[in-house]
Order: sequence, then C-alpha cells, then structure tokens
Amino acid sequence: MAEAAIAAAPAPRLRLDSLWIAPPLLILAVLFFYPLGLIVRASFGEDAPSLATFEQVLMSSRFLDGLYHTIVIAVSATAGCLVLGFILSLIIAFVPFPGAKMAGRLIDTVIALPTFLVTLAFTFIYGSAGLLNETLMHVFSLDLPPIDFLYSQWGVILAEMTVYTPFIMRPLLATFSTIDQAQIEVASSLGARPLRIVRQIILPASLPALVAGGSLCLLLTVNEFGIVLFIGAKDVITLPLLIYSKAIQEFDYTTACVIAVVNVVLSLGLYSLYRLAIAHFGGRRAGLV
Repeated sequence: MAEAAIAAAPAPRLRLDSLWIAPPLLILAVLFFYPLGLIVRASFGEDAPSLATFEQVLMSSRFLDGLYHTIVIAVSATAGCLVLGFILSLIIAFVPFPGAKMAGRLIDTVIALPTFLVTLAFTFIYGSAGLLNETLMHVFSLDLPPIDFLYSQWGVILAEMTVYTPFIMRPLLATFSTIDQAQIEVASSLGARPLRIVRQIILPASLPALVAGGSLCLLLTVNEFGIVLFIGAKDVITLPLLIYSKAIQEFDYTTACVIAVVNVVLSLGLYSLYRLAIAHFGGRRAGLV
C-alpha cells in the first residue's frame, strides 16, 4: 500500500515563484555584464589577446600618477567629510538652535543636487575672476589674484568635501535620533564634560553610521569625474579623468579599457571592504545603516 501511494503521488511541479529571478538576471546581463565583458575583452588587445597591454599601461608614469591622485584625493576628501560631517551633525542634533530641523531637511536637498553645481559655485566664488579674488584685488590694489587654491589638488578635495559631507550627515543624524537622551543627561549630571560624553556615549553609537557613510564617500570620490573635470586642476589627473582622456581625446580605447578594468576592480574591492566593515562594526544594525 505504501509503495502504491508513493507511486500514485503526483510529481512535484516547478514552482513559478523561482522564475521571477529571470527578469532581473536578464536585465543585469544586458545592461551590465555584457558591456563589462566587452570592456574586459577589449583591454587584452584586438589582434592577439595578451597581458602585455596591462603590463605596459600599469607600469606607465601617467597611470601611476593618476592612481596616486585618485587615492590621495579620495582618502583626503573622505577624512574631511567624516570630521566635518560628525561636527555638523553633533551641532544639529544636540545643540538646540532655531532652524535645526530645517537644516537637517536641507541635507537631503544637497544630496539631490548635481556635483557640477558646487563646482560652478566654487569657480564663481574662489576662481581667478571670482567674487572673492575680485574683491581682494580691488580693496588691496593687487595685480594678481591672491587666492589660487581652487585649481589645485586642494580645490578638488574641498569641492568633494562640500558635495559628499551630507552623505556622512544623513546616517549620523538618523543614528543620533535613536540615542537615549537619558544617558547623556545622567552622564552630564555626574560631571562628565561634553568631550567625554561625545567620546564614550555618542561616538560608539555612531560608529556604524560613520563606517557606512565613510565607505560610501570613499567609493564615490574614487569614481568622481565631474568635479575634477569642471575644476580643471593643473596636473591633477584621476583614473576616471584618464579614462575619458584616453577614450575621447586620444581614441586609445585599449588603454582606456585597461584603466577602466582597474577602476572597476578597485571599486569592487572597496565595496567588499565596506560590507566587511559594516558587518564587523555594525553587528545586527549593519543592515539598517
């Protein structure tokens, strides 16, 4: 009887729910994996694919210079965003002043703005013919603009700090809103100074948000193109700008594809470190940041 029942049982049918994974996989294959495969294929050369092109490009002084500027600008801008974002978030969240909530809402607006607007604003204010230089030259009767940091590596770093600091502040403000105010009040009543409260209560609670926001800023600054291009800093060439220069201006598509592959690998490596850092520092709250 048992064998007959087993034989009469209907064969398991394919669940239709499992087919829903096909459309997103198809979209990824067409819009991401196929173009990426073409770039990787082109990076090995057209005639006889080999690693010689990679070796030639990776050892060139121009690539090494671009990699150096990319890393220095990304790390410096991210560090500046972390410090500035943490200080501004502390002021907005814990220092009562009129308009604090409005300032927090404006952060979302800044995130939505394109990066070139900040670059243009920097040019109008700090450029050679900008408002600040024109005023100083007129007041002090100067022949040359006294402020010229904009067209340098520091100008790029400050512009990126202006653009990406809100990406640090947004998760920080969300984290600060969950901190129990009673802990701060008790610590203050026991004589703890503000710096100690920040160091022992606020900073540990905000560490997952700092790691998440800082990792995101690092990813964005490594791949930043518009700010570097619009500022036109002298002798400051990053990997995205080098890809543009090789592909659009020099029509050297093989070299551009090699650099693009390196940039993709660098970005994926940073993203992997970001996920590991979030899992380590964030614990169960890592997915909420």
